[in-house]
Amino acid sequence: MPTAQHKQIIVGMSGGVDSSVSALLLQKQGHQVSGLFMKNWEDSDPDSPCQAAIDVEDAFAVCEKLNISLDAVNFAKEYWDHVFEYFLDEYRRGRTPNPDVLCNKEIKFRAFLDYAIQQGADCIATGHYARVTEKDGRYQLLKGQDENKDQSYFLYLLNQQQLAKTVFPLGEISKPKVRQIATDAGFANHEKKDSTGICFIGEQRFKTFLNKYLPACKGEIRSIDNELLGTHDGLMFHTIGQRKGLGIGGRQNDNGEPWYVVGKDLSQNILIVAQGHNHPTLFSSDLVAGQIHWISGHPPEQLLQSSFACHARIRYRQEDQACTLTLDNDNRIKAHFEQAQRAVTPGQSIVLYDGDVCLGGAIIEYAEGDPMNLNTAQFTHTAQTVKS
Repeated sequence: MPTAQHKQIIVGMSGGVDSSVSALLLQKQGHQVSGLFMKNWEDSDPDSPCQAAIDVEDAFAVCEKLNISLDAVNFAKEYWDHVFEYFLDEYRRGRTPNPDVLCNKEIKFRAFLDYAIQQGADCIATGHYARVTEKDGRYQLLKGQDENKDQSYFLYLLNQQQLAKTVFPLGEISKPKVRQIATDAGFANHEKKDSTGICFIGEQRFKTFLNKYLPACKGEIRSIDNELLGTHDGLMFHTIGQRKGLGIGGRQNDNGEPWYVVGKDLSQNILIVAQGHNHPTLFSSDLVAGQIHWISGHPPEQLLQSSFACHARIRYRQEDQACTLTLDNDNRIKAHFEQAQRAVTPGQSIVLYDGDVCLGGAIIEYAEGDPMNLNTAQFTHTAQTVKS
């Protein structure tokens, strides 16, 4: 966080309680605070719920109470070009992307930050539960102190320039405390539910939404033993480790355990499943990830020399998992975990930590070394295994 006592700070106001309290805390610290509401999605469907309209009303109400200005800026084109096109492309490839990670990099901490600097702001602030510190002339991203709300996982793509101009007022505060501050301040949104899911979909059904943009292709659902179990409406609607929505329960010859997605064969449009939450094909001790980003701007020296021991998460709110990293010849990281990880999902992020410091991360390409030789991301290997 910038060190000067009083700064001009523009807060990204979402209409939620977190950004509202962020603005309040910065104002109490004596900063010159204003708000900005980002509209990142245009929906021409008249039957779609207009959550953005509700959110902007809530944001205006808070800003009015704080007696600060609020601008509303449309970043929908930037969102489409830099986030949504990537989102669609990943689903075409049979992967499961995390658009919130890219939205933070490209919209909240690039388009918004650029706009704020143009308006004369010294920095921006958001309601993320994370911290920024400076050490030896480099900025570090730290976990939020509320372990239940830490959002550093979604921020691992930020760079030095972005962190230098960013403030996270909630980094050392718990969520219950934030709600109490909002209540004491008389904010009408003090009990507003946190937003969940993909931001541009809102309350729409994911399957219906995705069908608007990608053609679905029905195909077979087969067990790892190549038994035909049913049909799926499209591989893009399913992800590794998924249980619900398969429509193949209650078979006479099964053992009564639920079925889970363990792989996809893109070449033959086959969804591969196995029974049991802890089926061996759902677990992998090793993964390969590309598109590496280091927050410091460079990888750890130990990694360049041989290997690097750290901790990682392969999904949000997962406990830190001990692992050892190496680099392959294609400049990808190979992570070996002390404990096998369940449902390693191509397209998701592996985020790396050294204690509270978020080092960066990468996009998972595939898991390897599973006990059944069923690679859940190298789909041609899956096809050979299932069809042999």
